[in-house]
Amino acid sequence: MNTNYLFEVTDDKKIRVIIDTDAACEADDPFAIVQGLLSPKLMVKAIVAEHFVEEGSMERSLEEIKTILDLMDIKDIPALAGNAGPLGEAGSTEAETSEGVEFIIKEALSDDPHPLYILCQGAITNVAAAFKKCPEIIKRVTVIWIGTHGAGNVEAPFREFNAGNDITAANLVLRSGTNLWLVPSDVYTTITIGLAEIQRRIMPCGKIGRHLFENMDTYNRSPIAGWTKGESWSLGDSPAIALALNPDCGKYKEETAPDVMEDTSSRENPDNPVIRVYKSADSRYILEDLIAKLELTYPAEKG
Repeated sequence: MNTNYLFEVTDDKKIRVIIDTDAACEADDPFAIVQGLLSPKLMVKAIVAEHFVEEGSMERSLEEIKTILDLMDIKDIPALAGNAGPLGEAGSTEAETSEGVEFIIKEALSDDPHPLYILCQGAITNVAAAFKKCPEIIKRVTVIWIGTHGAGNVEAPFREFNAGNDITAANLVLRSGTNLWLVPSDVYTTITIGLAEIQRRIMPCGKIGRHLFENMDTYNRSPIAGWTKGESWSLGDSPAIALALNPDCGKYKEETAPDVMEDTSSRENPDNPVIRVYKSADSRYILEDLIAKLELTYPAEKG
């Protein structure tokens, strides 16, 4: 894949990443995955499929990951199956593992000097399962997670999807003491883009650009997208990639990790560890970085 970049990222600034994603759930995960794959700072070691509770959802996410890699002609990054369902529920017991969980553990135990970041764009089941099986890795990784309604006592304005899809896993990671960077709902919903802009600027960028637009348009017109606004979308998973690229592209505070309640509201727990909680994210940087990388990689496709 020729990116046509005239800049280079020195080796000391590169980081290893594992992207953990419910890629077939809605339409924003693929945009984040593509941005990660086009970013030279990120040494993408694998993309692991997450479930989104529905039967067969992990398998559908895995197929979408494989589709993205195929459209971008990337053959050296593995797409791996994660756990099939939430911790302790049918399809994925706490004792069960998967190739994705095993890879997370193996990569975290590696002697590679590049820091390892796990970029979580869905339920956090696979990371929780890896921590439960091998607690040694908890202090060896940085986890960036799109999820929850934030720290403190926060009532749930809606059921937060990612935390709600595995509350057991959410609380296990929040309480684990890992280096956790949390991007809550009031931040990830601000990464807004219009469908017209996606059509004009992203769709012409090769097979993957067309896929991103058509996948978004198809979902937006489906019966399950009744909650959407009509001609815009929040690319809420993209901060997981952008913060790995530039941790300062958002403002954050160090706060005590919350507990997640059954309705996905947050509750203070003074016994929990301190984590990084983002209060904002620079949507201009996040969106323009993605679009520029697509345009530079697929210039011949621009009309």
